[in-house]
Amino acid sequence: MSFQAYIDNIQTKTGKGPEEFVRLAEEKGFLEKGVPTVKATEIVNWLKADFDLGHGHANAIYAYFKGKRD
Repeated sequence: MSFQAYIDNIQTKTGKGPEEFVRLAEEKGFLEKGVPTVKATEIVNWLKADFDLGHGHANAIYAYFKGKRD
């Protein structure tokens, strides 16, 4: 599955795009100016618990946080 397919599936499932996840993560203190301030595990666990994402999809959002765009 391509990175974009992961992002598209996440948006379909949650109704949220990657930039909204950036905003939510900043509100939780997981990102500062778009840069992760906590370990990947904490972010991935939050995405899995709060948005019912699978491990691969949660990692795709974390990769987006780290700058992956394609």
